[in-house]
Amino acid sequence: MTQETAPLFQPLAIRGVTLRNRLVVSPMCQYSCDDRDGMPTDWHLVHLGGFAKGGAALVIAEATGVAPEGRITPYDTGLWHDGQIEPWARAVRFIHTQGALAGIQLAHAGRKASTNRPWHGGKPVATADGGWQPVGPSDQPFADGYTHPRRLTTDEVAALPGAWAAAAYRADVAGFDVVEVHGAHGYLQHSFLSPVSNDRNDRYGGDFEGRTRLMRETVTAIRAVWPSSKPLFVRLSSTDWIDGGWDADDTVRLARDLALLGADVIDCSSGGVAPHQQVVAAPLYQVPFAARVRHEASVASMAVGLITTAPQANAVVADGHADLVALGRELLRDPHFPVRAAKELGATPPQPAQYLRA
Repeated sequence: MTQETAPLFQPLAIRGVTLRNRLVVSPMCQYSCDDRDGMPTDWHLVHLGGFAKGGAALVIAEATGVAPEGRITPYDTGLWHDGQIEPWARAVRFIHTQGALAGIQLAHAGRKASTNRPWHGGKPVATADGGWQPVGPSDQPFADGYTHPRRLTTDEVAALPGAWAAAAYRADVAGFDVVEVHGAHGYLQHSFLSPVSNDRNDRYGGDFEGRTRLMRETVTAIRAVWPSSKPLFVRLSSTDWIDGGWDADDTVRLARDLALLGADVIDCSSGGVAPHQQVVAAPLYQVPFAARVRHEASVASMAVGLITTAPQANAVVADGHADLVALGRELLRDPHFPVRAAKELGATPPQPAQYLRA
């Protein structure tokens, strides 16, 4: 197999940028800001830079708060003020020196905010300990033991797209090539989409049009400030894995709408809106969602989830199921997975000269 016949290592042009291959670093939270100020640190530089030198085409930084109360933990990164731009720009500059593109996922944790680091138990953080009251479409907590969120007013919801747009503007100043809206895993955007968590009766609730309004307004607001030459991704939970919840048909329908508003790639994950979900997990288990979006919504898709080998990743692209393949845990285990995959598939590995002796 040669580089010309290994689809995983074919370049892909989206708007004004070109990915050198189809392997993307999925955003993975590090919970590693030192002073609870949302400022990325040397850890983030090394963490993200390692993937870039390892050969990935696009390195997407972790879920980054568009507001202080939008962080999952007090240790999450942010882009809600201008002081956070330069620390991100430092990482972006290094990623670019390695031939990769830099992306960032813009997020609001909603009712799942103000929790501790996973390795410290992940439980809610009290206000006295530096936490805050989460917000959401309703006052329903995510699960027993979680803080009851404050129900957002209609005017507050209407103002949220502006927070995403302001963060996207800062991302552009920092030099990012891609922004992704986090609309999955039970965080704020997803909790509006799903009938499991959205019981509102104003214009942001009720039927499909109401529940998807916030996401549609967010994509529109970002596109107003994000350069037309740069791609916009949206991560969706393709199904809630709950009877009566958000499902794959909803995802295809929303993907069509978002494509018309300027979204370029739908990143197809799943689950996270409620603890009683019944996930049927297995290798490649989310790929069918990406395939449906790609073929039925006429928009590029990205597959993610339990993709761990070069043949698996290559087949996803070769068989037309998705345009891009995002890896998370496998890249934590081996940041140089793209180099290994290229060698295994007979392609030229995207490798820094300093490492050629290996």
